Amino acid sequence: MVVPMDLRLRNLNKQHFLKKWEEPISISPFYIKLLDRGEAAVIQLALNEGIQTVCIDEVPGRRVARLSNLSLTGSIGILIRAKREGYSFSMPEAIERMKKKGIRLSERVIRVALEQTKDMEN
Repeated sequence: MVVPMDLRLRNLNKQHFLKKWEEPISISPFYIKLLDRGEAAVIQLALNEGIQTVCIDEVPGRRVARLSNLSLTGSIGILIRAKREGYSFSMPEAIERMKKKGIRLSERVIRVALEQTKDMEN
């Protein structure tokens, strides 16, 4: 079943474990020079608001987040948490869709995701 993008976005906005920030923030030039704008904004917002964990997948962003004393998760971590909270989807299919979209995942990350969610598959 294919779900229209606008419905997926509405459903995403309803999730309690993710928060969308509506207002623009001022980003430190330090972060802008090192990272793409999205990663820089995530780190700056976390520091401004006292948020301890950020979701960043790219190695440079993860490195800078760690140096900024932030905890990390990634896209797969979000999927594992959603699975634990009872959301119904196939982890193997989600991983395949990510790979088809060009998202690179290490074999170790894939193995851990599948192992941690194998008993939760439909």
